[in-house]
Amino acid sequence: MKNVIVTDPPRTAIADLDRLAEYGVATVHEATGRTGLVGAALHPLQEGARIAGSAVTVLSWPGDNLMIHAAIEQCQAGDILVVTTNSPSLDGSFGELFATQLQHRGVRGLVTTGGVRDAVDLRAMGFPVWSAAVNAQGTVKATPGAVNVPIIVGGVIVKPGDAVIADDDGVMVVPRLDVAAAIASSQARTEKEAAARAAYLGGAVSMDQNKLRGVLADLGVTYEPYSGD
Repeated sequence: MKNVIVTDPPRTAIADLDRLAEYGVATVHEATGRTGLVGAALHPLQEGARIAGSAVTVLSWPGDNLMIHAAIEQCQAGDILVVTTNSPSLDGSFGELFATQLQHRGVRGLVTTGGVRDAVDLRAMGFPVWSAAVNAQGTVKATPGAVNVPIIVGGVIVKPGDAVIADDDGVMVVPRLDVAAAIASSQARTEKEAAARAAYLGGAVSMDQNKLRGVLADLGVTYEPYSGD
């Protein structure tokens, strides 16, 4: 990978990011054909945060956070910083001082395949983080990498400007050019779920609402009365 800092990439519109955040990870993931989920390796540092932002991507070397420093001035309001390393590393490469700079710039949160530290401070300042570890082990600032290039997080390609959605259910990515379609399908799913919820409140059960009795029959599942011990 070329050592480069790409400036001024295209971004997902903030109004679209806000819509995606309202739907949340589970709804958007289902609505988009169960694509883009980065897996279960990244965990929220906090509870109750639900955000969406335009990806600013960072590729670093393990044990080195130089490129995070370089990425900060490329960030702007509505962004999410997405960090990975070119081989696995759980060192605590991100902490409160980074978060202070990003929060001042209107950045909505951090997603990293590495570790973070200053966990108490990050929670107290309300800066949302999803990471693979909490780890006090520090890093150096010595090795070049790249900012705003395509990276891979949990098997998912993340390009600068893609929409990243994160909440208590996990983290997922919607390619920037697919955002409009994701919003439309998520809205349709939300309306479908609202109708189902109303039916359940009226006494319906999901076996009927989802037309699953025929599925059970086709699979050879039968109902039999209890015959005793």
